Amino acid sequence: MIHKSTVDAVFETARLEEVIGDFVQLKKAGSNFKGLSPFSDERTPSFMVSPVKQIWKDFSSGKGGNVVAFLMEHEHFTYPEAIKYLAKKYNIEIEETEQTDEQKQQADERESMYLVSEFANTFFQNSLLKTEQGKAIGLSYFKERGFTDETIKKFDLGYSPDSWDAFTSEAIKKGYQLNYLEKTGLTIVKEEKQFDRFKGRVMFPIQSMSGRVLGFGGRILTNDKKAAKYLNSPESDIYHKSKVLYGIYHAKQSIAKEDNCYLVEGYTDVIQFNQTGVKNVVSSSGTALTPDQIRLISRLTKNITVLFDSDAAGMRASIRGIDLILEQGMNVKVCSFPEGEDPDSFAKQNTLEELSSYLEDNIQDFISFKASLLQQESKNDPIKKAELVRDMVTSISKIPDVIKREIYVQECSRIMDISEDVLFDTLAQIRNVDAKDQRKQQKQEHKSLEVVKTEVQKQPKVNRQYILERHIIKALLLYGVQEEEFEDLIMKENEEGELVLEPEIHTAKVFEKIFLDLQDDEIEFTDQMFKDIYAILIEELNLDTEFKIESFINKIPPEIASEITEIMMTEDRYELHRWVDVEIHVKQKTDSVSEYVNNIILGLRGFLIDQKINELSQEVKAQNIENNNMSVLEDIRDYQTLKKLLYRKLNRVI
Repeated sequence: MIHKSTVDAVFETARLEEVIGDFVQLKKAGSNFKGLSPFSDERTPSFMVSPVKQIWKDFSSGKGGNVVAFLMEHEHFTYPEAIKYLAKKYNIEIEETEQTDEQKQQADERESMYLVSEFANTFFQNSLLKTEQGKAIGLSYFKERGFTDETIKKFDLGYSPDSWDAFTSEAIKKGYQLNYLEKTGLTIVKEEKQFDRFKGRVMFPIQSMSGRVLGFGGRILTNDKKAAKYLNSPESDIYHKSKVLYGIYHAKQSIAKEDNCYLVEGYTDVIQFNQTGVKNVVSSSGTALTPDQIRLISRLTKNITVLFDSDAAGMRASIRGIDLILEQGMNVKVCSFPEGEDPDSFAKQNTLEELSSYLEDNIQDFISFKASLLQQESKNDPIKKAELVRDMVTSISKIPDVIKREIYVQECSRIMDISEDVLFDTLAQIRNVDAKDQRKQQKQEHKSLEVVKTEVQKQPKVNRQYILERHIIKALLLYGVQEEEFEDLIMKENEEGELVLEPEIHTAKVFEKIFLDLQDDEIEFTDQMFKDIYAILIEELNLDTEFKIESFINKIPPEIASEITEIMMTEDRYELHRWVDVEIHVKQKTDSVSEYVNNIILGLRGFLIDQKINELSQEVKAQNIENNNMSVLEDIRDYQTLKKLLYRKLNRVI
């Protein structure tokens, strides 16, 4: 159990924009920051971070909250894990009581798998650095690759002993369940026997963007032709190889800073580049590049530079990856190394200055690279050249941006000496075929959507009461403890017997004004979530004269915190685009707080009066007895008079 003092210290110290900046590329947008959603596939930023309020909101997925909520959503941390992560980041000492065996057993399955993976990581490191076999075999191998002690420690490199069950036996002895050893793929269980998957291999832990160990890659050091050279952890609840990039944890800040990501093939390529000084590099490690991996990079930058070996197989794999990167709307460049070299060997033999200079001088645009590569294969054969041109146009067709497509067509025309008209015709044909295929696949889905659209159109566009209740919550959050001068309207009868509203000025805190007015009118919230938030807020504002949103949001249930974040972060998105049409007038920059609060309350009263008038009108239609009609009509007339008085105060015309 983490002590409250540690939790308080974490919330006081952690800066939301710094923490999220480790995972998402953020750009300044007024007083806020914005970026691409880390929770959905999008090309237009809808993810907003408020440094002032210390809250974030992802409008594409609807998620939001404070710094801990982000880590829980993005990294699937439990609450204690998120606190520990932040404490480690900000060098805050964690005070906690020791977990009992019973508490350990209560940890969920995913957490148990994470714990097993962390133990394995420590075991492999100790085996590498503290055992004779590890030093003689594993450490010697890493030293031969040119890795320094600092690099070995930074990447948590390790060694799995060349023994059938060295790791498994030690893990069971330490209390880890065989069930989770098997689920993570660290142990293979057959009948009543169990043995280590990575026996006799040097180990590369594969980490998430936050540094959690998800799985492992192991390289064999013997010449056993029956065994795979590299072996990865199998798919599990915590490790999905198509969604993970090796090195992303160490590279994320550098990628965002340099606004570029180098993409290589293997573990040692990443490590050697990093050791030389080029840190914005990751690897797809053991799997063909996938859309999920590209989207992971897109959170940090829109620019990818593919680095590949000079061998033919490596080049062909790179070409396949290029089309996929283009399809995701990313900018892609490529760079190959001299014959016989790969990123690992080249970085090992050159200084940072030499490596950086080579990359700068030899990086090509994908279209130039593809043309030069495929031209070598065509060898002036007209048929092959035609296929080459179609191949290049196919790549261009993957680009979502129409301007970029046109520029690349022009470049392809120049390089291949073919008219732009022919290339544009070919491009149109390819895109038409793709569009037909997509339409065919989505035909049934579109039918369903049409039904949904028809139903949605029947619904009212805006729920006035919902919006007004929302603004009441927002006013309490922003101005709750603020003292303001309010002009109340007291209804009186003048000498002519007409109802009139006379102003009366008094000073009160915003929350007191709202609470008393709603109580006087016997108004209750219709939305249950707003009703819950209102009750908590009124209680908190009564107790805390120094009320702050960032403190308040840290001590309320996550579902309520998420809703409050939604309210606080959507201010700019509503910008009066249609609220006036339905008589909802939100606060403008020039409005005073008292005007804003009065407008909300009077607006809500006006809405409720409208509802009452509608109810009475329906009653008139339903009644057949004329005498009863007269009584109801008089009530309607009185409500109409009251409505006119309210709207006169609001300076609006009925």
